[in-house]
Amino acid sequence: MAGLTSILVVAALAVCAALPTPDPVLLRPSEQRFQYAQGADGQLRLVDLWLKTSDVAASARYDPDRQNVYHLFTRQNPTVSQPLLLGSESLLELTHFSPDRRTVVLLHGWLDDVLATFNSVLVPSFLQAADVNVIVVDWSAGANVVNYAAAVRNTVKSGESVAWFITWLNSVTGADSRSYHVVGHSLGAHQAGVIGRHVEGGIAYITALDPALPGWLTNSQRLRPEDAQYTEVIHTNAGLLGYAMPLGHTDFYPNGGVNMPGCGSQQCDHERSIHYFGESLTSSTFVGRRCASYLNAMTDNCLLPGRLAMGGLVAKTGSSGIYLLKTNAEPPFAQV
Repeated sequence: MAGLTSILVVAALAVCAALPTPDPVLLRPSEQRFQYAQGADGQLRLVDLWLKTSDVAASARYDPDRQNVYHLFTRQNPTVSQPLLLGSESLLELTHFSPDRRTVVLLHGWLDDVLATFNSVLVPSFLQAADVNVIVVDWSAGANVVNYAAAVRNTVKSGESVAWFITWLNSVTGADSRSYHVVGHSLGAHQAGVIGRHVEGGIAYITALDPALPGWLTNSQRLRPEDAQYTEVIHTNAGLLGYAMPLGHTDFYPNGGVNMPGCGSQQCDHERSIHYFGESLTSSTFVGRRCASYLNAMTDNCLLPGRLAMGGLVAKTGSSGIYLLKTNAEPPFAQV
């Protein structure tokens, strides 16, 4: 009988060893576990938002101090970038970076890289609008992971590293952090906030383009108004791929924040914020009317006095509130 028991125990252990080992969940936030998020190809993917041990392992492999690459564009080199690396003064000396100009920092989203639509729209728009340094942050080593929860963790890690890069850049060039404008889309919008709260001396202006919703509802690292002297948010897919509630000093809800004219998908809505902001830099004025709450903005029920222009090159420091505006279905998107 003892021999039979031993055989059964061995057999049971063999069966257990053959079964897949579950990935322990380390954190179970109150938000829904499975949600859709948009990839760089514009397709929606169902992602797991609960943090697991595999997510931590995937994030641990990302070293932004070593893997992030910074691409400088100026009016002297508007189409071919000059690479910058944290700590490399010799490489910096070969570029057209000028501490006498304002500096724009651009942050792409999930599964994206330096070639993202976000950058291809905003780099030429900024350079057309003003003589500025434009630094495109390629954090694709942290963003190009199918594991979305790891990408959320990497968003914070990259933001801390970019803040250190800016601090180093200022220390060797004499540039002033208060002359910086940081612009991010989706995950990059929250990364902009992380950067702002870690840069010595603070930064002047953050523009957050449809900040990501999945993974950020209960995340203490999400964008905050005080991350810059002036923080502005443009919501175009609110409550779906994008965050619905206000996150900045000023929050704009074009067309109520969802269902952009000319779009037929959430992906298009989510990306429209990029095009609206790009147009605001060079050719058009988007004027919003003030709302009592974001719910009023989303239901087109804004009766308060007051108007404010959305986007633009210069921070509207001191302004605040929630605003609704209407757009056209195709460029020019601003309604006259």
